[in-house]
Amino acid sequence: MAKTIIHFSHATFGFPGVIALKDVSLEIAEGEFVGVIGPNGSGKTTLCRAILGLMRPLEGSLQIFDCACEELRCHHRARIGYLPQKGALDRNFPITVLEAVMMGRYGALGLFRRPTKQDREIALEALSNVGMQDHRNAALGLLSGGQQQRVFIARALAQQPQVLLLDEPTTGIDITTQHSVLDLIRRLHRDLGLTVLLITHDINMIRSLVDRLVLLKTRLFAAGPPEEVLRPDLLSQVYGKDLVITEKDLVIVEDYHH
Repeated sequence: MAKTIIHFSHATFGFPGVIALKDVSLEIAEGEFVGVIGPNGSGKTTLCRAILGLMRPLEGSLQIFDCACEELRCHHRARIGYLPQKGALDRNFPITVLEAVMMGRYGALGLFRRPTKQDREIALEALSNVGMQDHRNAALGLLSGGQQQRVFIARALAQQPQVLLLDEPTTGIDITTQHSVLDLIRRLHRDLGLTVLLITHDINMIRSLVDRLVLLKTRLFAAGPPEEVLRPDLLSQVYGKDLVITEKDLVIVEDYHH
């Protein structure tokens, strides 16, 4: 059995007067590829923030790696590579691809330490892993959306993480590029032995990639292999009228972030 590295035990998260995610018990094993799905407002972002150590449980507990405390320490946070939701990028912002990826080394370096030749080599290796090494001196703002997403994945890899946490990595890019990015993530999972947690609204694109799916609706609604979670009766309870089942039994969910 693979070692458990993320363990939620009856964990509840939220803010004063607002419960965002309630009574979650979930274990993520080392080396797993887990997809996290659910409609808007279901707690996907809260789960992400909790794993990053940005939210402490109001009740219950969350254990990351071998850390027994409820607070994620800096050296543990550095072991989680994070790709946030894609935002607008100023095309004129004066930063090269390599400089952007080098930013991923700062979490591992700590305060007051300057990057070394070894840090540069790690950043170049991360670019090589995503197929962007030939663009290292290009202006980040002039790249296509798909190329930029590869660079941001390389920035997360530059931390040399154990866990890769991706929040809606295919949002804002065309369908062909979406498939390309997901194929890249699948290869990184396999070749680098990463534990991958991928938060997405697009069930169709990831159902064949992941080991397990986690379905949220303010609580843990279901967790298991895709064929167990993607049952029409179960999904109808979560998505309601936003769920469409085609003749080929493909799930289409009209659920997008704006």
